[in-house]
Parts: sequence; C-alpha cells; structure tokens
Amino acid sequence: MNKQMCEEFQKVRNSISDESEYKGIPEFDDDHFLNKYCDSNKCQSDYDRISAGCLYLLDQFYSDSGVLPRPSKSNPYIVDYILIWLSYMLNLTNSKEKDNITFFYNIYINSCSKYSTEMSEFMYNDHDYDNYKGLIDKRKEFLYMDSNIIPKFYEAFKLLCNLYNKLDYNNKNCENYLEGDNEFDKKYKELEQDTSNTGNGSYNKLLSTLLKDYNDFKKECKEILSSLSEKTKKKHGQTLVDSSEQDIYDLRQYSGQESVQYVDNSDATSSSSSIVSKLIPVLLIFGAIPILLGVSYKYSLFGFRKRFQKQKLREKLKK
Repeated sequence: MNKQMCEEFQKVRNSISDESEYKGIPEFDDDHFLNKYCDSNKCQSDYDRISAGCLYLLDQFYSDSGVLPRPSKSNPYIVDYILIWLSYMLNLTNSKEKDNITFFYNIYINSCSKYSTEMSEFMYNDHDYDNYKGLIDKRKEFLYMDSNIIPKFYEAFKLLCNLYNKLDYNNKNCENYLEGDNEFDKKYKELEQDTSNTGNGSYNKLLSTLLKDYNDFKKECKEILSSLSEKTKKKHGQTLVDSSEQDIYDLRQYSGQESVQYVDNSDATSSSSSIVSKLIPVLLIFGAIPILLGVSYKYSLFGFRKRFQKQKLREKLKK
C-alpha cells in the first residue's frame, strides 16, 4: 500500500458513493473516466458502475498502463482490498437478487470480456495469470466473506488509507500517528481481539495484510521525521554559519575601518617622525656650521692680532 494507491481508491469513491445509507449511484456524465469500462462506453446500471470501478482499480494497480511504478510490485495483496471494496459495494446495492455477489460474479467477472482479456507479463504473488478473472478467482474467498465482517475490514482499510493520504514530507504531525492511539490502530485492535473469528483463515489473512501495510506506513512516517530532522539541523547549522559569518563580516567591517584609520594615522605619524628624525641632524649640521665658522674666524682673528703684536714688539727690541 502507498499514498498513490489510496488516492486511486478515493477517486473511485468520489464517483461511486460508499455511504451506508445507499441511495443508488448517480449516472455518470458522458465524459466520465469510468464509462470506458462499460459496454458501448456507457454505464447504465449500478452494477455497471461498480464493475467499472473494479476494472479501473485493477488496471491502475496491475496493468502497465496504470500507476507507475505498479503498487502490486511491492504489495501483491492489493487485489484483496479491491475485493473487499467490491464486496462492500455489492452488499450495499438494493437489488431484487437474493445474492448480489454471485449474480455479479456470473454476469460480469465470469462473462465480461474485460475481465478475461489476456494480459502480457501479468504476475501475482509469483504466479502467472492470463487475466483479471484468474487473479480474482485465486482470492475469491475475500469476495464471499461474511457480510457482517466485510464492513469492519472496509472501515479499517479506509482509516489506513486516510493515514497514507496525510503523508507529506513537510508534515511534522506524522509523529502523532506513531503513538498507537490513531483511529486505525483502535479499529485494528478491535478486529484482532474478536475471538469469534480466531479460526477464520480469510479473516487472519486480511489482518496480516493490514498489519503489514500499517508497519510500512510507520516506517515511511519515521523516514519523513528523519528527513525533517536533518533539514532542521542543516537549516539551523546554516543559520549559525550565516550568523557567524555575518558577525565576522560586521566585526571586520567595524574593526577594519578603525584599523584602516589607525593604520593611516600611524603611517602618517611614522612618516612625519621619520622626516623629522632625518631633518634634525641636517638642521643641526647646518646650524653648527655658522657657529663653527664663527668660532674659527674669531680664533683665527685673535691669533692674527697676537702674532701682529709679537712682531711689533720684536721690532722695538731690535731698535
């Protein structure tokens, strides 16, 4: 069972009401998708319409022209659900016939060419079948189950399909269906605890099929939760990374600007200091030259005068 299969059943139910207060099946519009399964492409009676619904479901799940990949590949027991639906609908039908199911089987399944048309590569549960009739005959026990039991299984089947129809890879509520207190779980336990049918082989087979499909549902549900958890972790991690990157970027922006200004001022100061440090020796040199020259000139002038005075003194002594 899967969501796609349940959607196909719902599509048929939308056209063929399964309400317990049976008021007949409304006539199909001329372009209704089920008409092609009736003679002359026109469903005239309730039996015609029910047969059309049955053939449509068989086509969708077992024919290469139906749903792909075929659900019957993973669950060959889908035909059991079709027969439960068929039995339930036939038991609802107001008919003059004493046995609606036997009447339907003889007139439609056993005699209608659409049920006996050969199909290539048609396999069910590791057994080859030439047509839908062969497939139905193999599981005919479910068609003839006690009419008091059929509604219970049909309700359980619908409840399970409701769960599948809610499956969504964005649905966090999936966890609520794993607690064991959903409507299907309650119905299944009710069927399981019915001791009056303990030895009924068909009853136990249907219970087993329902349980398998319910476990598959829970498995898929857990996969969804795991996927959502991974997405949340990645999203949260990405948010942290983005936030951290933004903080770093902002910090860089802030400290970068300050650093640029600081570096610029530092460079300017350093440059000025360098120039001053270079100019001071030069200025000192240039400032010292006149002083030295002045001192030198003074001493040289003083020496010249002193020599001149000594010269004059010598001349006087000679005289």
